[in-house]
Amino acid sequence: MKPPLSITNGVTLVEASAGTGKTHRITDMAVELVAVENMPIETILMVTFTKSATAELKDRVRGRLRDALD
Repeated sequence: MKPPLSITNGVTLVEASAGTGKTHRITDMAVELVAVENMPIETILMVTFTKSATAELKDRVRGRLRDALD
């Protein structure tokens, strides 16, 4: 079961095996917080375990936010 996307405050932990969609899920949550909840992106802490995962997450969030603006 996926954690709810509607987040108003607190902490959400996404923990799962490789290839299960964690980055996709974190991207969805970040975009919703920024685009729907009007939360400034700089107030959101997203943690991954490798530099490549961090770069991928950063690219995905930026891309999705650009798409949301269009």
